Amino acid sequence: MVTPAMIRELREISGAGMTDCKRALEETNGDLKEAVAYLREKGLAAAAKKAGRIAAEGLVALKVSGDDAFIVEVNCETDFAAKADNFKSFVADVVDQIEGSKANDMDAFMAEPWGKGEYDSVADALKGKIATIGENLNIRRFERIKKQKPGVISSYVHGGGAAGVLLEIHTDSADPKVAEMGNNLCMQIVAMAPRFLNVSEVDQDYLESERKILLAQAQNENPDKPEQVIEKMVEGRINKQLKEICLVEQAYVKDGSMSVKAYVESVSKEVGAPITLVKFVAYEKGEGIEKKEDNFAEEVAKAAGGGN
Repeated sequence: MVTPAMIRELREISGAGMTDCKRALEETNGDLKEAVAYLREKGLAAAAKKAGRIAAEGLVALKVSGDDAFIVEVNCETDFAAKADNFKSFVADVVDQIEGSKANDMDAFMAEPWGKGEYDSVADALKGKIATIGENLNIRRFERIKKQKPGVISSYVHGGGAAGVLLEIHTDSADPKVAEMGNNLCMQIVAMAPRFLNVSEVDQDYLESERKILLAQAQNENPDKPEQVIEKMVEGRINKQLKEICLVEQAYVKDGSMSVKAYVESVSKEVGAPITLVKFVAYEKGEGIEKKEDNFAEEVAKAAGGGN
């Protein structure tokens, strides 16, 4: 059954009209992801940039220490809790725990002894903090970068913890312009949200899925055009999309006349040494977490006997 809440969510993600969203959900048996693809195939929605990015509360925190860097996301239920000192101090303790951890996944990390000694394990420390703060908390994910070659690890935290980025750069140059470039690119990553560093990293399954959607979209928009023309249109749209989702292909936000790749090359010439972007890790608070929305009208109706 397609509900008003489902239609509203699809409309928020896609920007399509209410009627189109309702039809898309009916055609896809209420599957939100399939409904987005349906709308795109029919040309009724822009690329769903908001898909999977419904807000949740908490903080993204990071730390760079010598050749090592760490980033973590810790979630809570309300913005009020996220701004509280006891939550912020817990997040800082989690970052410290990650710095000394040898865990490669969340299960191993949660089972480790808590470094502050107050609890037997990280999991117990989390339970204790839940009891203290009075909200459900979750150490959602973490990642570390260990620099293997000369260079820098640049970092940036946006909005007091709304998003965070780590960027590993290899170069033999110690020129401050490299660090400045790293900071600029970290801000670029937050602003433009690339999914990949370069085209070679793009997942082939993702490309095939996009090609299928764009092909259906082009065929619906141009039913009379030859197949060869349609294929060229699809490849053109794919190439345009790659420039949006790959960091080095994006237009550099501080100078739209050049790409990020060209910007890195220009800094390389200035410092007189090759510069290679190795990898980046970007977290956005609440990315992909579906946050419950209270519908007070429905609650009142139920309370008054108007709903089941």
